[in-house]
Amino acid sequence: MNEATFTFRVDESLKAEFSSAAKARDRTGAQLLRDFMRDFVRQQHEAEQNDAWFRSQVQQGIDSANAGRLVSAQTVENTFAKRKSSGA
Repeated sequence: MNEATFTFRVDESLKAEFSSAAKARDRTGAQLLRDFMRDFVRQQHEAEQNDAWFRSQVQQGIDSANAGRLVSAQTVENTFAKRKSSGA
């Protein structure tokens, strides 16, 4: 594993509180920061994947509408009214 140093400034009282909280959980501040960084990167990847999926779904809807494959509002309302009345 290639390692790099990440240096940043933080208020001394925040650093002290963070280090104390980390120690109380039997972790170092560096371990927690690495965990936080991994979680943040994972969340960003998931958000990108979700955004790509959403955009794909929207484009499919646009393409379907442009091709004339539409369902009227009345048909949708009737379908869901039937479902509601049947308890489904």
